[in-house]
Amino acid sequence: MNATTATPPAQPEQAATGALFGLALGDALGFPTEFAGVAEILGTAGPWRRMEMPTPALVTDDTQMTLAVARAVTNAMDAENAERLDPHRFEHALVHEFVRWYDAPDNDRAPGMTCLAACARLKGGRPWRQATEAGSKGCGANMRVAPLGLVPSLNSEERAGAAQLQAALTHGHPTALAAADLTAHAVRLLLQGAEPGRLPELLRAYAASQRTRYHERWLGDLWKRGPGRTPAAFIARGWDETLAALDRLDAALAAPAPGDDPCLVTGAGWIAEEALATGLLCFLLFPRDPVTALRRAACSSGDSDSIACLTGAFAGAFHGAGVWPTRWTERIEHRDTLTALGAGWDR
Repeated sequence: MNATTATPPAQPEQAATGALFGLALGDALGFPTEFAGVAEILGTAGPWRRMEMPTPALVTDDTQMTLAVARAVTNAMDAENAERLDPHRFEHALVHEFVRWYDAPDNDRAPGMTCLAACARLKGGRPWRQATEAGSKGCGANMRVAPLGLVPSLNSEERAGAAQLQAALTHGHPTALAAADLTAHAVRLLLQGAEPGRLPELLRAYAASQRTRYHERWLGDLWKRGPGRTPAAFIARGWDETLAALDRLDAALAAPAPGDDPCLVTGAGWIAEEALATGLLCFLLFPRDPVTALRRAACSSGDSDSIACLTGAFAGAFHGAGVWPTRWTERIEHRDTLTALGAGWDR
């Protein structure tokens, strides 16, 4: 059987927990390899298929900001209204959590400059549409978005709008919004049991359906800070660039080379659409072997922690919590918080 057409497990257990632990494990595994070339990584860590979790297993801003988004969506849910998510409540919760992250003493793990600059302006009281880096589409926009694919009560409009809003607070480029939306959608599809081999096709169909849909209720007039003359033109640019990244993913899967640096074909992952494409590539090269997928993502020449973070979210959502080595999960940083959040969403 072709690895990319693997059959999903029947009702994976604790899929939300699996996704949260997967992203944190990928982040920690890729933390020491970020900014290093493959040859340097191999010289330090040995063969990539046997890479081990560092000691201590510390995460970066990727997991820290994922937890910020997770707390924001949890606190913003309206329990009195069937757990619906209101844009204004979510906006205020996000600002609070992002400023809290900005001020945290452990925010010293090579955080992204765009996130730091935007959060500094949020802390200073600037409205988010003025605080955001309007021209940035860095992977900070979607490295942290997985929780919005995991919350079971969100409808499709809430998931898309919230995914784009959490990106927009720091990264205002339309491609940042589209890539974040598509990343959350990928996590949701896998959690629901989508066959990995069909995932690129399903994502392409979703992107096409959303191409000119601007979520004004969530984004307000952000589009005016971009190059598009209309809201639809603004967001279409983002979806077009994200679809182009899916083209590169399709080409890579048509001639798979699992032993090669994945960044060479789908991009180094510093920008949002490349982080999505390369994270997906690593997962889809090894859909039945998530630990190997994480190792492939971490042994890459680009933004290794963000790529592995997304790979882990995809693999964990598909396989469930039991797929990750206990020797890793028992010592990952923020273990108790990841467990509690996952348990709430898995119920």
